[in-house]
Amino acid sequence: MRRSLRLSPKSVFLSHSSKDRAFVEKLANVLASHRIPVWYSRVDIQGAKQWHDEIGRALKNSDWLVVVLSPNSVKSPWVKHEVLFALRSAKFNNRIVPVLLKDCKIDDLSWTLENFQIVSFIKSFSDGCRNLLKVWGRVYDPKFIHD
Repeated sequence: MRRSLRLSPKSVFLSHSSKDRAFVEKLANVLASHRIPVWYSRVDIQGAKQWHDEIGRALKNSDWLVVVLSPNSVKSPWVKHEVLFALRSAKFNNRIVPVLLKDCKIDDLSWTLENFQIVSFIKSFSDGCRNLLKVWGRVYDPKFIHD
């Protein structure tokens, strides 16, 4: 991930496991508060065929992918499909940001992700937000954290 690409995103797709929903909702609120348009699934999509099409549309309409990495997400077939879609799409070139929520075997999801600039949230949510927002040239304002 090159930091020189400080383009304002049209839409950021948050790829994640539904088991990490609390973190993802908090992150999505911070991004939205900093004027970063974000799309993420707010419901459990396993087994729901109608969500397959909605996720596909959201990926097609997004120009950035943030993948939340955790032991849950690296085992998720949905997350794997989303990451593979982004890796194969030219529009996501240099626009995939792995976010490390918890230590996990990243290569279980994709052997390529370890080559990207990974933004860690392990030690501090605020530091993670600060570093993630820098990708788009935004300055983090901690008053937007909603617990």
